[in-house]
Amino acid sequence: MVINPKVRGFICTNAHPVGCATNVDEQIEYIKSQRETLNSGVTGTPKNVLVIGASTGYGLASRITAAYGYGAKTLGLFFEKPPTEKRTASAGFYNSAAFEAQAKADGLYSKSINGDAFSNEVKSQAIELIKEDMGKVDLVVYSLASPRRTDPTDGVTYSSVLKPIGESYTAKNLNTDTQQIGEVTIDPASDQEIADTVKVMGGEDWALWINALSEAGVLAPGCKTVAYTYIGDKLTKPIYGHASIGKAKEHLDVTAAQLNTDLDVDAHVSVLKAVVTQASSAIPVMPLYLSILFKEMNAEGTHEGCIEQLGRLYKECIYSDDPRLDDTNRYRVDELELLPEMQARVEAIWPEVTSENLNELTDFGAYKSEFMRLFGFGIAGVDYSADVSPKVDVDFL
Repeated sequence: MVINPKVRGFICTNAHPVGCATNVDEQIEYIKSQRETLNSGVTGTPKNVLVIGASTGYGLASRITAAYGYGAKTLGLFFEKPPTEKRTASAGFYNSAAFEAQAKADGLYSKSINGDAFSNEVKSQAIELIKEDMGKVDLVVYSLASPRRTDPTDGVTYSSVLKPIGESYTAKNLNTDTQQIGEVTIDPASDQEIADTVKVMGGEDWALWINALSEAGVLAPGCKTVAYTYIGDKLTKPIYGHASIGKAKEHLDVTAAQLNTDLDVDAHVSVLKAVVTQASSAIPVMPLYLSILFKEMNAEGTHEGCIEQLGRLYKECIYSDDPRLDDTNRYRVDELELLPEMQARVEAIWPEVTSENLNELTDFGAYKSEFMRLFGFGIAGVDYSADVSPKVDVDFL
């Protein structure tokens, strides 16, 4: 079939297998080009890596960096939709299939489990595989971004919300379908919605994973573990930092501290810059903020995507003798976005943007391009008029 993008709001409902594979290949080539730099002046390197949430965005970039930057064995976990004869798979499925195929071709150990990482069954499956093939893991990356979670202890499914706390929030917003600037008003989250969001996006499952791995004896002494977050500044904090999702991310900080106290691990929350991901695209305010940010950071030559951020995170934080830490023990590689002069420029542009001057004052084109790349579309060198089978050969567990 000829596969064309089907976009509805902040989601693309299909994906292009060749485009996704090309996108993965480009990230692999970037990390290979940075290998000497990544290994220069670092203390230790990852050998056996578990990436929980490995199929897109920062999780995928984490896996690529570990494998191609340091030659690590990687076990990736994700919950992605497989293809049928008539329907494409999810982008994460194609990304993971492409990564695994390339890693095996290059002689790198790579196995993947496609299942619910929140479940006890997948935890047990991963532990058995680690015992059989890896012995012990020395880095655990927790990069799940799910809108809902079924608690394995009580069987209840909890859903997260993207809402402010305390009072309604009204802000300028970009409708990415119509390219019209308007306003969005979001009612405050209830106490129950906040609690449910923490259950889904907080540190509870991260802790369950690390404890399960520890009890099974498959954590290397001093194993490093990271979970990802975003903080932002003035424009994004009302809907992100000072909001239901922000409470969940605060719980990550508490979890990291508790893991460091209770277990022989080196646990940190890692603060990363704003990028286009399937998760960030769903957050009101973020598409317009990103469109302005990309223009200003590209003008400065400081813009980074997921793979560039992860390369720096490994080198400058996780395996650095002098990691960049803030006063709450979080790794920070978002410093270029948060430079006062950069934020001042973004804040100055924000009130001036209208539907008419959107493409003049922002780089909405870059935002849209990066959004489409998530699903394998708009990538140079891919023939999108070609007849392509949605099926791919892959041996996920």
